[in-house]
Amino acid sequence: MALEGRICNSGGMTALHSFNEIASMRIELTDTAPLIWREVDVPTSLTLRTLHEVIQVTMGWLDYHLWEFTLGDQRYGLPDNEDWGGLPRRNAAKTRLRDLLTTSRLEMVYEYDFGDGWRHRLLINNVRQGKAGEGYPKYIAGQYACPPEDCGGIPGFYHMLEAWADPDHPDHDEVSAYLEDWSPNEINELPLRNALNRIANRRNAVRTRLNKTMKSSS
Repeated sequence: MALEGRICNSGGMTALHSFNEIASMRIELTDTAPLIWREVDVPTSLTLRTLHEVIQVTMGWLDYHLWEFTLGDQRYGLPDNEDWGGLPRRNAAKTRLRDLLTTSRLEMVYEYDFGDGWRHRLLINNVRQGKAGEGYPKYIAGQYACPPEDCGGIPGFYHMLEAWADPDHPDHDEVSAYLEDWSPNEINELPLRNALNRIANRRNAVRTRLNKTMKSSS
């Protein structure tokens, strides 16, 4: 379904039709070269709080730090974490992705760990109905491993890569011990898919309740 049609006819959409709507989301970790990216299909009914979970597991972060979304001048996050300044945040737990989809293509920023400053460019488009029997969110593709937590942002990450790749670098042994079996070229897809499946299973439970409610009221 074209997004324009969805918006114009939103008043006539059934609850289940709206629940089954998905979009393609591309996640790009800015200032990385080669670019670290992921693609995932996400339900537009997700709150931004749950979308944060999806980004965390899809990228490979461990959810240790604060985070927020930014769309234009508006910030979305957890209202309890307002100490970092700027304009007040809207509650990410009460804002759904579909609330922000007013055009056929949405671009916004997701920042994780305000100390290291990991900024992600989110490109969201191709709004459509999900396939019957498929669980969403669903991992599609990606390239290159997520940086380790607490490595000092982009400068620290590339210093770490330089030391890791050069046995003669003075920090090589320390960095190698810290990284253990981490590899910049590998995405560990099994835990990623398992974590997304858990989110999808939570949604399936909601779908089941929604189906029962609709049948009982018909």
